Amino acid sequence: MNAAVPDPAHSTRLPREFFARTSPLVARELLGCWMVRQLDDQVLKVRITETEAYLGPADPASHAFRGRTQRNAPMFGPAGTAYVYFIYGMHHCFNVVTGEEGDPQAVLIRAGVAGPLEAPQVLAGPALLCRALGIDLGCNGADLCAPLSRIWFDLDHRWKSSPQVTHRVGVKDQRPLRFLEGSTERTGPNRRAQQRKRAPKGSLIG
Repeated sequence: MNAAVPDPAHSTRLPREFFARTSPLVARELLGCWMVRQLDDQVLKVRITETEAYLGPADPASHAFRGRTQRNAPMFGPAGTAYVYFIYGMHHCFNVVTGEEGDPQAVLIRAGVAGPLEAPQVLAGPALLCRALGIDLGCNGADLCAPLSRIWFDLDHRWKSSPQVTHRVGVKDQRPLRFLEGSTERTGPNRRAQQRKRAPKGSLIG
């Protein structure tokens, strides 16, 4: 099943300047944006509903806490770089690098919504979101702001959100760096959040 389609008349592709800011600010403002994936002849789109900010070397939960390694090298690149990692031998997680180059901040995309507004599919968790969008280690280090990038983000100017802010999932650091879509307003057709259904794995592919 294809994801819902953003209206080009009301959306703007996010430039590098958007990501070249602190990770908490970017994490908050990514809520309601479209994450878009060109996969072969398909264009898959998910509206972001949950993010987490990671602060770099000062953040014990960040992969960059102990310095630069071969694995985390994309985090030290320019804002708008993809950082994808593999965990538990089975799952991929997708992050976008933020801040100034050399300051390895990042935002983890934790969840999103796809499908028609009447019965949207919930992609709950970063692993399911990556699987649905066909994201793997081959996407690691991609420039998300390049004109021919196969992954990018669109801002929907019609979307207004008052996010919920909580502590991150599965880490000891309890700073409020997790952002979830809270009360929302959207011009046009009303969303029916109560009718959301959890998406089967890989439901956006094929």
